[in-house]
Amino acid sequence: MNWLKQQVANVAGTAEPIYGPSALRSVAQQAETIPYTELKKEDLRWVAMESTCVETQVFYLMADSGHIALAQVIYSNVAGLRTTCQFNTKIFYPDGKTPNLWSSDTLENHGFDDEQLCFYADGCAVDLSEDGTFYSIKSATNESSIVNLKVTRKTPGFQVGKDGKSYFGTDPNKPWGSMRHAFWPRCDVEGTIITKAGPIDFKGRAMFIHALQGMKPHHAAAKWNFVNFQSPTYTAVMMEYTTPPSYGSSVVNVGGLMQDGEIICAGSSNSASYLEIANDPENEWPEPAAVKFEWSGRTKDGKSVTAELAGSLGVRLDKVDVMAEVPGFVKAIIGGVAGTKPYIYQYCPQQRLKLHLNIDGEQKVEEGILFSEATFISE
Repeated sequence: MNWLKQQVANVAGTAEPIYGPSALRSVAQQAETIPYTELKKEDLRWVAMESTCVETQVFYLMADSGHIALAQVIYSNVAGLRTTCQFNTKIFYPDGKTPNLWSSDTLENHGFDDEQLCFYADGCAVDLSEDGTFYSIKSATNESSIVNLKVTRKTPGFQVGKDGKSYFGTDPNKPWGSMRHAFWPRCDVEGTIITKAGPIDFKGRAMFIHALQGMKPHHAAAKWNFVNFQSPTYTAVMMEYTTPPSYGSSVVNVGGLMQDGEIICAGSSNSASYLEIANDPENEWPEPAAVKFEWSGRTKDGKSVTAELAGSLGVRLDKVDVMAEVPGFVKAIIGGVAGTKPYIYQYCPQQRLKLHLNIDGEQKVEEGILFSEATFISE
């Protein structure tokens, strides 16, 4: 009966009934015995589900010039009835005056290579190299932002636990939904995005994330926190979501700490908290003004690791009213659910934050660039 209610909720877009926290098998359970696994090439295959899902590959870019950007492919399926793909780019300018450049285009004639590792569509290609160490991202789908980038992995990729997945459903043997994140946290990027004002050289640092929400996004998560911190020596990444009350408002957190060539630690024993809140009068969401992000884990040889990143977020880069900006197919998935008002707040503090890292009692402190998002979807 629960399965039937869930299917009705999927198709109708209604809120789910209260299943309780036992209906979520968090990836944290896997992480108790296997904190993380290093990614193999086959772990980066597109799943391209034929049921309700949103699958994305997103490249977060931090150029030496100070430009911040993202390039993203979204594959979306609504109840097995309609599949749509989208290519998005967003550029944040370092001068604080030039308006953010946002381009979002529906892709036609999408497909994959035989191994499901490379994505193609008219005017767009995201190719994983034969040796699995770099992606090339090319798009001429929008004349405002013509993309030609190469993102090369500098540390092993990882997923938390054995398969990176949390599972949703009252029957552990037949989950009706899932959530997975796979990371290339520390990469080099080269190439350009050509805008109408001219080309922007994106030589610098990058992060790549492959995510699959194997269910309606607002059924899986009510809010999100995302952290991408890059310093000369270290990278810190965190992806945290809180489920809706239907799954007990449970918190799932995956993340890790890296340096060139190696994963220092990764797992699910991390946390995100807001030290100061500036309530948004437009929608009453508790927009963060100052934050604290914490990581803990162990190195491969068993040394204890903790890290903290805390401070003011400063003036936000952007506030995205998702229902106003996202393509129609995503609206179809969210589908007028009462109480659903998704907003994304994006930050890159001008006052650089410092990562405080402790490895087996040895303290390291390093300043770096933080790109962070706080997303609110439903109460």
